[in-house]
Amino acid sequence: MSGAVFHGVRAVLFDLDGTLIDSAPDLGAAAEQMRVARGLAPLGVARYRSSAGMGARGMMSVAFGVTPEQPGFAALREEFFDRYEACIHDSTRVFEGVPPLVDALRERGLKWGVVTNKYERFTRLIAARLPLFSSSSCLVSGDTTAHLKPNPASLLEACKRLDLAPSQCIYVGDDERDVAAGQAAGMGTVAALYGYLGVDARAHEWGADASIGHPMECLGLLG
Repeated sequence: MSGAVFHGVRAVLFDLDGTLIDSAPDLGAAAEQMRVARGLAPLGVARYRSSAGMGARGMMSVAFGVTPEQPGFAALREEFFDRYEACIHDSTRVFEGVPPLVDALRERGLKWGVVTNKYERFTRLIAARLPLFSSSSCLVSGDTTAHLKPNPASLLEACKRLDLAPSQCIYVGDDERDVAAGQAAGMGTVAALYGYLGVDARAHEWGADASIGHPMECLGLLG
């Protein structure tokens, strides 16, 4: 754990994939199904892990070397969405340390919530299945507002729903765009180093106020 201690915090907001839940196995499995359907050899789900935080864009890049700018990406993305929705509950789990962290936050009288770029089509399925989310005070998905992170719109929407100022919240995430969004919103930021950091990630350069190597370390940042 490193970084400042936050004071006056009334809510802790979290990214979803790679911060609260490990969804990489199901994301990777959906992409692997697409390769097999095309007669291509499986790459192994582990190959997809570092790109899991990038959603369909990351999965299609690993599976087929296709980027959003290339022809055919949109069709691949829609097929991926359908396959992912069908296996979304197979292997996704809450990260170790997250449930006790949430319990501890609630014992301190703090609210917690989720702000993710993942579309509501998927977040509502995950939230309905995993008991953890029953105590969440807000769930803002990637299509809740008109803008994805690093734009701060979704974080500001969360503040509106919580009836709190951004300065009363901190945001925890495992991607540089999470830190950028939190900073733009006027929140304290925490880099989750246990998440889906890509091989080229330089988390120490993101400019987060603090970093943690385990979810429970977040408690030590709250004054």
